[in-house]
Amino acid sequence: MKIKLISALLLTALLSVFLFTESVKKPAERSAPDNLQAEADTTAPQETTTAAETDTTTSTTATETTTTTAATEPPEPPADLVLRGLDTVEAGADLTLADFITERNVELRDGSVMLDTSEIGSFEADVPYLYEGTEFTQTISYRVADTTKPIVINPGNNSAHKINTAFDLSNYVGFADNFDAHPVLTYEGEVDPDTPGSYPLTATVTDSSGNAVSWELTINVIESSPQGSGDTIPRVDYSDFISRYSGDNVRFGIDVSAWQGEIDFDAVRDAGCSFVMIRVGYYYSQVKPDDYFRQNLKNAADAGLDVGIYFYTTDRTEEGVREHVRWIAEQLGGQKLDLPIAFDWEEFSHFQEYGMSIRDLNNVYAAFADEVIKQGYKPMLYSSKYFLNIIWSERSKRSAPVWLAHYVRQTDYEGDYAIWQESAYGRIPGISGDVDMDIQYLDKQIG
Repeated sequence: MKIKLISALLLTALLSVFLFTESVKKPAERSAPDNLQAEADTTAPQETTTAAETDTTTSTTATETTTTTAATEPPEPPADLVLRGLDTVEAGADLTLADFITERNVELRDGSVMLDTSEIGSFEADVPYLYEGTEFTQTISYRVADTTKPIVINPGNNSAHKINTAFDLSNYVGFADNFDAHPVLTYEGEVDPDTPGSYPLTATVTDSSGNAVSWELTINVIESSPQGSGDTIPRVDYSDFISRYSGDNVRFGIDVSAWQGEIDFDAVRDAGCSFVMIRVGYYYSQVKPDDYFRQNLKNAADAGLDVGIYFYTTDRTEEGVREHVRWIAEQLGGQKLDLPIAFDWEEFSHFQEYGMSIRDLNNVYAAFADEVIKQGYKPMLYSSKYFLNIIWSERSKRSAPVWLAHYVRQTDYEGDYAIWQESAYGRIPGISGDVDMDIQYLDKQIG
């Protein structure tokens, strides 16, 4: 029994040693950790080639590394943005964004853009600005209001009204409004057109927003028109005119029309004149050429004078003046000018008859100037000191050179001007009768 037991124990021990030895010989048959198995899969050489691997298109396997670019965050406007504008602006005002904005801590993209003030009410303006090289837009609310009184252009005091004819005060006064094309004229007092005498009145002009201006005047009902006292205005010799204003920065000229008749431009030149502004035509109910335009244009140029032209108009429409500029270009036939084409609008004594506001007239001039440029010429605005101050906007006066009319020895007009028409009562060799005399300032580029 002991021998059998010992034999059994020995057999069991030998079997254990055999099994241990076999397990040491085959470690790959054991389950490996996941990370080690993945490493073995990517590093072990492949003994077979699949059909997919022989294709010319490379397939991306799950084990390849994919590189992605992180999305760029869009730029943000400044957290402390300050961009504020006027709460209320005047109707019809020429206001740029730079003038409209009262507070800001960013740069405006274009401050010269005009704010829309064409209608009364509450509006919003999109204001583009730059911040750290990026453009943003801020919406700003504003209100457009008409708070400006109409202006009295011609008060009509001591006007003479012929007896036994219908009386209409509008025939004797002139007025305009900055925004309203049809302000209303009323008056207090009585005028008996059938009885001679002096009649005091209080006139009032009221615009559509309720703004009003009043003034006193007297209407004289008379049996016959008063006789004039005659022309007592002294005339100025052109040589004296030159002597009075001669200097390094000026040269002298004249402006002419059919009123001067035949002109000897050689004599004009020899008298010290260097340039001439010539009327090309005029418009009342239709466009008409100046009878002496072609003759004056040719003879002035042949005499060696620098030449510009002007157009007298009463047109009240933008398209109308554009058509007139195209007509002017046809009259020139491609001829170049040394000086600009000037816009001449002077019918202010009864301005209300034209049914437009001051803003409307400035827009008419803007259309004229724009069309002149399109036709290959340069525009100019002609006006007197008085109307430059009360009618013409800063936009109009800045957009092109100004030709100032002011009949004084020394003008006190504070705006900028390139030509000064100093007198309408000059006398110069080559012209029989009066002629307008002009001074051009050579530091102003107008040709």
